[in-house]
Amino acid sequence: MLVVLDTNVLLSALISPHGAPDVIYRAWRAAKFEVITSTVQLDELRRASRYPKFQAVLQPHKVGAMVNNLQRATVLDSLPTGIEAADPNDAFLLAMAIAGKADYLVTGDRRAGLLQQARIGKTRIVTPTTFCLEAL
Repeated sequence: MLVVLDTNVLLSALISPHGAPDVIYRAWRAAKFEVITSTVQLDELRRASRYPKFQAVLQPHKVGAMVNNLQRATVLDSLPTGIEAADPNDAFLLAMAIAGKADYLVTGDRRAGLLQQARIGKTRIVTPTTFCLEAL
């Protein structure tokens, strides 16, 4: 099973060790599925982890460990262009799903329109809770 995890899911896994995002991250680390990421997402993860709102709740060494772990996943260096998303900042997630032929794109962002889109190509777009119930 091939899965794209939104950056908000990855950060949530570090913030709340008992929620669905953490369950998903641990399942990936236990080789229950394969994660698809990209250099764009790794850069976003590094940048977002430094935002003032995360400084008090994220430990830099845990973010670093996550980035190192993700570099062992399927890392896409180039993504298709021209992919449109309700939030242009999420277009790279849809591009990763298409390029990586993902089965799921897991996101916790209800405002951006990804969940309302429900799918792109063969990729289902679901919440972390739905992914846990259906795939784990």
